[in-house]
Amino acid sequence: MTAFADLHHEDEPLLLPNAWDHASARALGGQGFRAIATTSLGVAAVAGLPDGVAATREETLRLAFALGSEPFQLSVDAEGGFSDDPDEVAEFARELYAVGAVGINLEDGLGPVARHAAKIAAVKEAAPTLFVNARTDTHWLGDGDTTDTLTRLDAYRQAGADGVFVPGLTDLRRIAALVHHLDVPLNVLYSPGGPPVAHLADVGVRRISLGSLLYRRALGAALEAVADIRAGRPPKGATPSYDEVALPPTR
Repeated sequence: MTAFADLHHEDEPLLLPNAWDHASARALGGQGFRAIATTSLGVAAVAGLPDGVAATREETLRLAFALGSEPFQLSVDAEGGFSDDPDEVAEFARELYAVGAVGINLEDGLGPVARHAAKIAAVKEAAPTLFVNARTDTHWLGDGDTTDTLTRLDAYRQAGADGVFVPGLTDLRRIAALVHHLDVPLNVLYSPGGPPVAHLADVGVRRISLGSLLYRRALGAALEAVADIRAGRPPKGATPSYDEVALPPTR
C-alpha cells in the first residue's frame, strides 16, 4: 500500500482540499495538509475553458508537473480522463505518475459503465501504484438511484479502483449503507449545507473532498473585498502578504 493509500485508513478520514493553481496548492500545503488534490472547475476557469468537456488535458498536466515535486501527496482531478479511449486515458495517467502524482480521480459522467470500468482497468495496468478514485455521478448528474449507484461502484471496484467517490450524496443513512456495502474507501464531497466532517467520519467515510468550494470561496472573497473598497470600507478577512505568495527567484 502506498503512502497516499495509507491516508485513507487512518483514525480520521482524509480531508482533501482542492487547489486550482500553484499558489493555492502551496498555501494549502503550508497549512499542514499532507495530501492535496486539484479541482477541474478551478483549473478550467483559470484557463478560460469550460469544465467537464475534456478541454483541459494540457492545463491539468502542466499543473501536475508544477506540483508533483512539492512535499505533499498530489491527486489529480482528470474529469473522465480527457478521452473515451481507455488507452489514451491510461497514457494520461502514466504521464501524471511520471511527474509525481500519486492519485487520479476519474468520473463516469453517467456514461456507459463498461467504458468507465475499461478506463480504470487500463490505468491500473499502466500505473499500478496510482490510486484510482472512481467517481460515479448518479447523485451529481442523475437521480440518485441506489441500484444504479451500486451497480456502477461494484463494476469500478472489480475493474481495480482503489476508492470510490459519490459526489452529491449527503444523506447520512445512505452514506452509511454504502460504507457497509463497500470494501474500498468511500469518498464524499463536503457540502456546507450537508453533514459536518465529524458526522461523516462517524458513519465510516474515509475521504472528504472539498471540490471547487475553495476556489469559489476565493472568488467570493475577492468580490466582497472590492465591494468593501468601493464603499470606502477596509476589506475584511485574512490577506496573505506579498512575500507569503511570491516565489523566491531562481538561481
